[in-house]
Amino acid sequence: MTQITFLHGTNDRLQAIVAWLAHTSSQARPVLVYVPTEELSEQLDRLLWLNPATGFMPHCRAGHNLAAETPIILAPELDNPQHDGWLLNLSDEIPPGFSRFQHLVEIISSEDRDRLPGRERFRFYRERGYPLEAQDISGGI
Repeated sequence: MTQITFLHGTNDRLQAIVAWLAHTSSQARPVLVYVPTEELSEQLDRLLWLNPATGFMPHCRAGHNLAAETPIILAPELDNPQHDGWLLNLSDEIPPGFSRFQHLVEIISSEDRDRLPGRERFRFYRERGYPLEAQDISGGI
């Protein structure tokens, strides 16, 4: 069954996402990032090129010829995922087919426009019996 982790309390969701991806990539874990909108995908892509300031976090878009070798994949859909390990959800909705992944991560900011849909997703997973973990990251990741 998919393990689900909610990281909540950050003031800046995108910066927390980048920090979490940096932490995860240092552990050599491949992550599929579900980014359903092109605008958000562009923002995240730009941040991953700039952070860390002294390096580069290897990432690419789903469908790229290097996707099978890249630890962070930005995907607008989840129809044909590269792997079934870690999924990071950047949607305000339940990601389609999330249960095929071993671990789902939701990063939720303290802003109402992010926090309220996050609560709905948490409730959805809890009502269906998924193992849930919640961690306050207001002090950083």
